[in-house]
Amino acid sequence: MTHDISLITTLAAGFGVALVFGFIAEKIKLPALVGYLVAGILIGPATPGFVADGEIASQLSEIGVMLLMFGVGLHFSLQDLLAVKRIALPGAILQMSFATGLGMLMAWWFDWSFGSGLVFGLSLSCASTVVLLKALESRGILDSMNGKIAVGWLVVEDLATVLFLVLLPALAGVLGGSPLPGSEDSSIWMALGKTLLQVIAFIALMLLVGRRALPWLLWQVSRTGSRELFTLGVIACAISIAYGASALFNVSFALGAFFAGTVMRESEFSHRAAEESLPLRDAFSVLFFVSVGMLFDPVIVMEQPLRVFGVVAIIIFGKSIAAVILVIALRYPLNTALTVAASLAQIGEFSFILAGLGVALGLMPAEGMSLILASALISIALNPVVFAAVEPIRHWALANSQLARNLEQRQDPYAELPQSTDNKYLRGQIVLVGFGRVGRRIAAALDARQIPYVVAEQNRELVEKIRTQGIVAVSGNAADPVVLVQAHISNAAILIVAIPDTMHARQMLKTARTLNPNIEIILRADSEEEMRMLKEDSAETVFLAEEELAKGMTSHVLERLATVSSKSV
Repeated sequence: MTHDISLITTLAAGFGVALVFGFIAEKIKLPALVGYLVAGILIGPATPGFVADGEIASQLSEIGVMLLMFGVGLHFSLQDLLAVKRIALPGAILQMSFATGLGMLMAWWFDWSFGSGLVFGLSLSCASTVVLLKALESRGILDSMNGKIAVGWLVVEDLATVLFLVLLPALAGVLGGSPLPGSEDSSIWMALGKTLLQVIAFIALMLLVGRRALPWLLWQVSRTGSRELFTLGVIACAISIAYGASALFNVSFALGAFFAGTVMRESEFSHRAAEESLPLRDAFSVLFFVSVGMLFDPVIVMEQPLRVFGVVAIIIFGKSIAAVILVIALRYPLNTALTVAASLAQIGEFSFILAGLGVALGLMPAEGMSLILASALISIALNPVVFAAVEPIRHWALANSQLARNLEQRQDPYAELPQSTDNKYLRGQIVLVGFGRVGRRIAAALDARQIPYVVAEQNRELVEKIRTQGIVAVSGNAADPVVLVQAHISNAAILIVAIPDTMHARQMLKTARTLNPNIEIILRADSEEEMRMLKEDSAETVFLAEEELAKGMTSHVLERLATVSSKSV
């Protein structure tokens, strides 16, 4: 009896070889994903020996992309995306335009046509959200404001790329290519209008129906008490919605899964859903990097080294420099600019799709696809190094450049309290770090009892908004001592850290203890491990999990204030 076991052999080879080389990479102080890429090269068609099924590996990697983007959605709500729109929207559009221009200049140097240069430049302009997520998660900054800005920036890039993918067939004839069957008569405006309507319809369906249906479904599944059924429900929602978005609305798998996660985030089970899907997300993300390695042909590096170097230079240096200039021009700090720049210093899945479509339409030569694959592999492998260089570059710039120091110290109108601030907010007040879902609930309870508090929030646009509502707030990362000083932490009664960022919370704890040894500190944690670490840092009170977090933290604050009031009487 003959069995087709190509799926099994691909999984066995992919996971097995990735484990070996990922382990070796970690041992020699390289990121594990470098080992995964090497594993893909070894089991790919460009090297002798066993060759895995590329088609199956590609589909498995798509599942990894879906699950990873679903996980991002669970942490990054639509409100978060709207909160960073002032920087993500103009920044992504301008940066993509600049990178596309650089790619077109290089294509002109290659003596390619205008259409080839356009597709080539667009392929270089869009970074990989999957690679970014792994980088942010490994550094624990996915939930930070810099992480949200970087993810929001790439989500805007993904949306723009979806439009390009739909418009290219309609533009192929004008650009000198061969339109795909059925697309010859499609006008540009009809294609654009159809795409916008499909995207809007999908988002509206998710917001109007999905926001109610998905939480209800998870609630019904959770009532069975079956852990495996709950996990199945989460994975089924992620993959089914991603597929449905692609099949019915022509939205990419990645974006479909992302919006599924943002809607499920509204559920009280969002934290549990993220935990239950994490093992599968990690496993399939490995297959994504392995599949990228399988596409790489080392011959291109030996035959066209200067061209490969030039393309890599555009990806790592050209895009990064443009991002730094844009972020600083939008009046954000230097560390935000460097984080966004590192996030963009690679290309990935959408670049492959764009380049493949360009080749199919006759707009770009096959050499362009090879250059993009080679540059993607190199930039992905180097991206952890680029991220690791962010802090050293920042410190070096501050130490050696007066311009960098001026940019770091320039006045933000929301970085300090107004001179007219009432004295009750400057002494004996509560300092509330974070104005997300938990922070807003705590603030509402304090407002109801007329208890004075000062909000420290990294999202400058949010600070601007809540100040118009009469809330006293300062803008900045409270892990920076300057921000807590501006919130008058030295005279505060209680510090409440309502953000899910343990690394920064520990820094805030140390700063608050230094500036005000008698202050009471209340922190949040999203896992037992985080709670243990915070208590080791001498945090008196730590609340675990988000479901009862705001309620518990608020009750504790009110209880403590009542005790203090009775003692003063």
